[in-house]
Amino acid sequence: MDVDTRLLRCFQAVAEEGNLTKAAARLYLSQPALTKQIRRLEDQLGATLFTRSRSGMALTGPGAALAESMEAVLNAWDRAERAVRTAEAEASKVLRIGFLASAANEKTQEIIGAFRERRLAWRVELRQASWGDPIAGLVSGEVEASFMRLPFPNQEDYRLLELLTEPRCVAMAANHPLAQRETLDFADLLDEPFIAAPAATGDFREHWIGGEARGGHPVKVGAVTEHPDDWLTAIANGDGIALAPESASRYYARPDIAYREVEGITPSTVALAWSKKTKPSPALADFIAGARELAD
Repeated sequence: MDVDTRLLRCFQAVAEEGNLTKAAARLYLSQPALTKQIRRLEDQLGATLFTRSRSGMALTGPGAALAESMEAVLNAWDRAERAVRTAEAEASKVLRIGFLASAANEKTQEIIGAFRERRLAWRVELRQASWGDPIAGLVSGEVEASFMRLPFPNQEDYRLLELLTEPRCVAMAANHPLAQRETLDFADLLDEPFIAAPAATGDFREHWIGGEARGGHPVKVGAVTEHPDDWLTAIANGDGIALAPESASRYYARPDIAYREVEGITPSTVALAWSKKTKPSPALADFIAGARELAD
């Protein structure tokens, strides 16, 4: 019997969370889509895996038997998939690294340069992730590591090398009344609509709407975006304001957007992230070594 590993990962998430809503958020799926995946797996296996109740999802006897093997099965597949990708990278001499927005700012090219000094015939291929699913490339194995802004979803599953920390600022339409001030306090922004990442990104979204500094004050969401261009357009259109790394004023400068200092908010940290599940490939180990030398 051939079973799609995506179905097994859906089963594992529901089994571990014991709740469809939490499992769906963890997988960046809608609850109906996750329910459909579980039913597909049950149909393929010819067994009921969960009993559904108001309290959540409880494993049946067959479900518990499957759950006992799940970690070993998926870990074995992950190792095999990464071995294939490592062999392919060695053959093509290409190291694929993910990134969000401005990656590691000016350090990005310095780190790539340090890697090339170690591996003269190699090149680094950068692949941009969306804010809607920032770890997609890491989960799929499409990239071996990624430049990430902390915090990000399922961060505990990855090893982190912190590279730099910078203040956060606030971005707003250039004609916004608050743009007349050079420095703002975050308390002045609590009632402003914010441009936010999708809700499924959890702590990542909370960080960029200033959740830790709100003291329980609810956020007004003016728009939800997943890519820098959409984010910039929403800000310029006056759909809302947004917290941003200070470097955004350099990398995303536009005449219709104003960046202002903001007090009362924690800084932003960039880290290089890679999986805890497998040992880094020799090429990735060299990339990490170069990044470590250049970290603040």
